[in-house]
Amino acid sequence: MATVSPPWNYTLHLPHDPRAPGIARGTLRLILAAHEMPDLVPTAELLAAELLANSHCHTQGPYALRLRSAEPGRLRVAVWDTDPRVPPGFSNADASAISPDAEHGRGLPLVRACADAWGASVLRELGASKGGKLLWAECGGGARTW
Repeated sequence: MATVSPPWNYTLHLPHDPRAPGIARGTLRLILAAHEMPDLVPTAELLAAELLANSHCHTQGPYALRLRSAEPGRLRVAVWDTDPRVPPGFSNADASAISPDAEHGRGLPLVRACADAWGASVLRELGASKGGKLLWAECGGGARTW
């Protein structure tokens, strides 16, 4: 009997705490193990780490990790935070414009380079919504070799 994997999603709400990104990465590994997607762990963890670090370093409020699999073997990693501004590193800016001596600015271009697809949504405050932005990246369809 063939089994069908239904779409699933998880959201982990995180406080603005320096331990939160590590907790979120551990949660991501557990979720992917539970859904038998171990081949996505390296890329998904890198994507999550960079998106989480961006929210933690550049916002003051809470943030959330969202994981979604609507198709077998594919994963969308997203991070929501309270700041509606999309960072310049997530636009179509040229990553080669980053100074070799710069201490910051490589994370989001790295996400763009490693993801199969990526994007950003600015969220307006409506009803129970807190507004902010959602940065996302997708991976799947086989392991990458670096």
